[in-house]
Amino acid sequence: MKYDVVIIGSGLGGLICARQLAQQGRSVVVIERQRQPGGCLQSFRRDGFHFDTGLHYVGGLGKGQTLHDAFETLGLLELPWQRLDADGFDLVTIDRQTFPLAEGFDHFANTLSGYFPQERDALNKFVELLRHLPPMQESIQVSAYDYLTSLFHDPLLVNIVSATAMKMELRRESLPLFTFVHSLSSYVQSSWRLKGSGNLIVHSLIKDIKAAGGEICCNAEVVQLQESNGRIAAARCTDGKSFEGRLFISDVHPQVTLGWLTDSKALKGTYRRRITALENTMGMLTVSLVIKANTLPYFNHNKYVYRKANVWTFHEDVGGVGGVMISARVPEDGSAYVRQIDLLTPMPWTLCRHFTDTMVGRRGQIYELQKERMADECIQLAERVIPGLGAMVETRYTSTPLTWRDYTLSPFGSAFGIRKDCRNPLMTMLSPKTPIPNLFLTGQNLALHGIEGVTKTAFNTIESLEFSV
Repeated sequence: MKYDVVIIGSGLGGLICARQLAQQGRSVVVIERQRQPGGCLQSFRRDGFHFDTGLHYVGGLGKGQTLHDAFETLGLLELPWQRLDADGFDLVTIDRQTFPLAEGFDHFANTLSGYFPQERDALNKFVELLRHLPPMQESIQVSAYDYLTSLFHDPLLVNIVSATAMKMELRRESLPLFTFVHSLSSYVQSSWRLKGSGNLIVHSLIKDIKAAGGEICCNAEVVQLQESNGRIAAARCTDGKSFEGRLFISDVHPQVTLGWLTDSKALKGTYRRRITALENTMGMLTVSLVIKANTLPYFNHNKYVYRKANVWTFHEDVGGVGGVMISARVPEDGSAYVRQIDLLTPMPWTLCRHFTDTMVGRRGQIYELQKERMADECIQLAERVIPGLGAMVETRYTSTPLTWRDYTLSPFGSAFGIRKDCRNPLMTMLSPKTPIPNLFLTGQNLALHGIEGVTKTAFNTIESLEFSV
């Protein structure tokens, strides 16, 4: 069968494209190398508990806010979302001082002005930037760090407004203001957790895809995109099966996608060199904790804890884990106590490079010891805001950038995709279109990462197909 659209990869971007195109009446198939669809949205099950991988909270789901209309269109507003605390959806602790990030632009500014009265005018200017997001062309070439340090006089305040760094990679020399404000603005509008796992999103989208006649094919690992007359004719998999199509969308990292085109005559050398040369953001260490029953009350906010006031550089510390995000899973049984917590911290690839030729579950004792040491350090740092956390842990599971690389094909286990650079934005911001006229890209590597970025990019990808399908 020849499909109208063949979509490679079943992450959020691929599933959104598939749902929308199937509902337009297109014949669509999504092919996924893993046995479980969902990419970074999927959860895994251990000892009766479901653990999320990449989804912890979402911003801007309120009416009139950033993601509301898109999620309404996708049928995702019907899922059991729980709004986080308005007076502090994130609590930031730096060197044992805690500051709340409040919901709503004015509330955000007024709350922090209580701690920094001399910065009130600067905070009001900052939230106006968040409220009226500047066009890409005005903010993509501006350094986020330079902007913040010129706006705020107190270095501690720069650290606080930057402290939700586990949602992006902070780099003083390169992070564009465009990326920074988009990664923060929607969460200030409103922040939400799912009462359940990220699989709820995956299953909702797949149900709609199938209802519209679309297909999902798992355990199908692409090894080659076959060309004919300057266009992609089929995606060939490891088992020899081929999926023919008129159009192809890759929801896989662009560098991996180009690896399927080794003998391409249609792909320009300059494009290949450009994509191959792009740097990737760091990956994350995630410590998934099962908490003993009835020991820790549920907290309806996230906690960000830093050992020192060095939010922009803590990942370079050599003295152990310097910062950690703490996310609690909403109790699905209505209990007042939490049973699952995730701890996240950046993990440089340099700590993984000696194990790059290993496989999941077979990485050796040295790797396991390093992983457990970092997990211990995350728990110790988290105990600054949750005293006695270590004693409350029933079981724990730890993943690293190597885990992400092996499951999602993200080079170096990158958590946020290709690194955007304000010094060379045209090189690092990618279009959905490629030099091959019927091959398109989607996902977090193009313009913006995260749930918001991937959702908007998927709709942009669909618009790029409008006159070609």
